[in-house]
Amino acid sequence: MGWNKTTAGASILAVLSMMATTVAAETAVEKPRDAVVPAAKGIPLELALEATQASIEACGRKEGKIGVSIIDSAGVLKVLLAADGTSPRGVSSSTDKARTALAFGVATSKLHEQVETDKSLAEKVAGNPGYNSRPGGVLIQSGDQLLGAIGVGGAKIDEECALAGLEKIQSRL
Repeated sequence: MGWNKTTAGASILAVLSMMATTVAAETAVEKPRDAVVPAAKGIPLELALEATQASIEACGRKEGKIGVSIIDSAGVLKVLLAADGTSPRGVSSSTDKARTALAFGVATSKLHEQVETDKSLAEKVAGNPGYNSRPGGVLIQSGDQLLGAIGVGGAKIDEECALAGLEKIQSRL
């Protein structure tokens, strides 16, 4: 009996079926779970929400519609709120500013000043489309412990609004 396309095809299907059964059986076997990675340091959700709302209120009284982001110490987005009517750019820049402050370990207003005179720093910031060194990104700290960052985007007074949100919760960090 010789090989033909039908026999070869059936043989290949049989081998693939056996392989799939083996993989399924191995997957079904109870394997020990990997150790759970502890969450990054950050502020509690309740305080993060309070800070973002305080920032929106502070800016709304003066100038308008902003987006506010809070990230934890690993850069993971914890809260993002946007006032009604906030521009998409304001929303995205709030997160970019928080991540930039965290990445460089300094408020984006200070970084923005440094970028003006330090060409290599300017290139580093410009080289990452997720960085935004305009004022509005501020570190969240408790003593010397870094907990994350807050970023505000969409107004001319972004840093002032971020600081208002941070001031609202600072004593409880």
